[in-house]
Amino acid sequence: MLEDKNQEKTSLEKLGEFGLIDHLTQHFKIQHKSTIKGIGDDAAVLDFKDKKTLVSTDLLIEGIHFDLSYMPLKHLGYKAVMVNLSDVYAMNARATQITVSVAVSNRFPLEALEEFYSGITLACELYKIDLVGGDTTSSTTGMIISITAIGEAVEEDIVYRSGAKPNDLLVVSGDLGAAYMGLQVLKREKEVFKVNPNNQPDLSAYSYIIERQLKPEARKDVVELLGKLNIKPTSMIDISDGLSSEILHLCKQGEVGCNLFEDKIPLDPTVISACEEFKLDSTLVALSGGEDYELLFTIDQKKFPDLKGNPNFTVVGHITDKHEGAHLISRNNSKIPLTAQGWNSFAKA
Repeated sequence: MLEDKNQEKTSLEKLGEFGLIDHLTQHFKIQHKSTIKGIGDDAAVLDFKDKKTLVSTDLLIEGIHFDLSYMPLKHLGYKAVMVNLSDVYAMNARATQITVSVAVSNRFPLEALEEFYSGITLACELYKIDLVGGDTTSSTTGMIISITAIGEAVEEDIVYRSGAKPNDLLVVSGDLGAAYMGLQVLKREKEVFKVNPNNQPDLSAYSYIIERQLKPEARKDVVELLGKLNIKPTSMIDISDGLSSEILHLCKQGEVGCNLFEDKIPLDPTVISACEEFKLDSTLVALSGGEDYELLFTIDQKKFPDLKGNPNFTVVGHITDKHEGAHLISRNNSKIPLTAQGWNSFAKA
């Protein structure tokens, strides 16, 4: 182990930009016929023929979106891809290609970027995605990641945020709040480590929520399942900034209101126990935590029998007329206006 730690690291300066790109992308294989030309020319060439193309981009900044003191680089590469694929799946589309751009300071040797790209490679393999381009450059302030996801869909299959109608049902996939609580555990252990670097925490009780933070999965399976069930949502969005923020997006875009029922919000038992330990309200965590990357969508009530009893989905409320506003119906039947208190990268710490 000591020999590995002391092994000489490879300076990025030795490879140069093009040598670095060649080195990091040599193992990526083309998986889609729509990828005519991937990495190696001035631009990627894609051919979607009679399908519509979807494009989504996210920027991740060290110190704002991730902390490398507890985020392994391989996990970071994987998660960075998931964040972008989730936006494509939220349009009821199929993700097909990504571009990856990364800027790093001179504290990152080649081996660190290899670890980062191993996470990207795994994501591409598991989700059948082609890496078709990007950029690498230097940074004076740590690591900056920009990923663009490209997808395809037949026009009539695309779902927007704006289609919800009064009496539609509000549905979520999976469970909520786990990623936020995983982050709280990791932050706490970081502070413990600062005080006692020899401390070896037992995090086995938190494995589910930590994994939801460090290695989330984009819900490609939900899009596929909805297709098999012959359900096309009337509106859809992914839950990246917290349930309340995303519901309000759907309400604003569709010019509707909604009733969200507190007792219907799906929470994993480990989230509930972690909330009790940290003295946090589990409903508030689900509403405002973010980074769950589940899908929130609305369906016509007539489609409810097709979805009823499916363990992947929970009906959490319904859409109302715009003048009724967006409300949380609490467990004691109080009507509380929904407010967007989710993640805001411009908010003061």
